[in-house]
Amino acid sequence: MKLRTVYRCQQCAQTTPKWAGKCSACGGWNTLVEEAEEVLTKAAEKARGLTDFSEPPVKLSEARAMKAEHVPTRIAELDRALGGGLVNGQVVLLAGPPGIGKSTLTLEACSALASGAYAGKKVFYVSGEESLAQVGSRAERLGARPDNVYLMSETNLARIIDEFRRLKPALLVIDSIQTVYHPEFVGSPGSVGQIRECASELLKTVKSAGVPLFLLGHVTKEGSLAGPKVLEHIVDTVLYFDAEKNNAFRVLRPHKNRFGPVDETGIFEMTSQGLRSIDDAGLLLAETDRERALCGRAFSVAFEGARPMLAEIQALAVKSYLPYPRRTVTGLDLNRAQMLIAAIEKNIGLRFDEMDVFASLQGGIKFKDPALDLAFCAALISSARDIALPPDCVFMGEVGILAQVSSPGFLDRRLAEAERLGFKTAFVPRLPRKDEGRFKGIQLEVVRDMDALNAAMMKFRPAGKAGKKE
Repeated sequence: MKLRTVYRCQQCAQTTPKWAGKCSACGGWNTLVEEAEEVLTKAAEKARGLTDFSEPPVKLSEARAMKAEHVPTRIAELDRALGGGLVNGQVVLLAGPPGIGKSTLTLEACSALASGAYAGKKVFYVSGEESLAQVGSRAERLGARPDNVYLMSETNLARIIDEFRRLKPALLVIDSIQTVYHPEFVGSPGSVGQIRECASELLKTVKSAGVPLFLLGHVTKEGSLAGPKVLEHIVDTVLYFDAEKNNAFRVLRPHKNRFGPVDETGIFEMTSQGLRSIDDAGLLLAETDRERALCGRAFSVAFEGARPMLAEIQALAVKSYLPYPRRTVTGLDLNRAQMLIAAIEKNIGLRFDEMDVFASLQGGIKFKDPALDLAFCAALISSARDIALPPDCVFMGEVGILAQVSSPGFLDRRLAEAERLGFKTAFVPRLPRKDEGRFKGIQLEVVRDMDALNAAMMKFRPAGKAGKKE
């Protein structure tokens, strides 16, 4: 066996013979790490099976389509993110920052499957970061201790695969992929070469056995998956588990899914007994102070995947004492917020050049729905002019750069959700004729541009109150 020294990028896996401060492929700085790479001859490659094909090529017209049958995990929000459940041979990469609840979620999924769809079968959980006592302590706290879940604390991939073939489980969990190492390859655990080779070997093992695989992965400080980007291309499904700092909600977002949609979102609440699925997130977020009118607060209905959810936007416009007024936005896109501020200034004459603007999306869940534009504009105008908006009003509409308001998608379902949550007035663009007269419990106010929104909000100003000067 011959070895050669190479420098491999820890982000894109690009190799160079010499060290450089910047990777020429991905542009990352200080990402090249020295590694020893094994040089294989053609005979060695063939002996290792790298040039063999498991199946001969066939015509596309003769290839039969595989119908994916999902096995539900009985964890509602996890099944929602997976597109209905697990598929035989599916490789799922669950990534997230430390302490977010990845191990808790997978352990709960193992327990639910072991007592449900995989009852009478074996579930194999491999922990490379924690001892068996630590995993057992967590399982006792969660109340998840079925007899057909087998634990193993190991980082050697060869031993893991040997035990997998001996047990023949129905599900395999690796916690985490950064701790596992391949004994036949050089490099420390967590390096690009080790992660790539371990993931590839596990992929071939579970695919040939038709067993689902959960791979847990870490996230860097920048929020990207630790290890090579090719890891995301190897697996079938990539789930990112994240949350706002100091918030009890955990959000599970799929970034890739070969067996289901990628626009669904799973929402959990961290409790002392583990993660709890939030089935009706709209009703949970509606549990706020909606008994009094407040200046700078507006409600909207956003879509996360296929379900509508209530969104609360708070805005604060105050006099600035700095040379350059501040624009601080939390939970919303800053560039889009600045565009909406410019549209308000241009069309209704409200000046923000001497005012600091702060805006926040409450609840700890980030939305990228343009239907929140109208609510942001209403909250900002409300704060700048000290107009308290009634708590039973909801604003839904996408605002363009010329201050025109256009109808968002699924407006009828948004209105139905707002009516269910108890809102009495909805400010929306023009409705299609087929929906006219459909909603009896909520009054619809048509708002086609910023001038119409400004005029509608002036009705909420108390009589005799002049408000702030424009």
